[in-house]
Amino acid sequence: MTAYLRAQRSWLTVERLPGYAPELNPAELVWGNVKGRELANLCAEHLGEVEQAVCAGLRRVRRAPTLAFAFLRHTGLSF
Repeated sequence: MTAYLRAQRSWLTVERLPGYAPELNPAELVWGNVKGRELANLCAEHLGEVEQAVCAGLRRVRRAPTLAFAFLRHTGLSF
């Protein structure tokens, strides 16, 4: 992996991150948002209901690009 990364230096920037840093991971913010909206107080009888709710939440986030970019901005990382 080190050799591959060195070969990609012309276009790839590698940043070292702590082993566990959920505040730097925008995916954590997406999941937190979906859990707080679509999955909040959900009492599903079947796993399929949970899947439908998660898919609905991810579609909602995809339809709102400003929301997705807000998750990136919240991390403080540049993009």
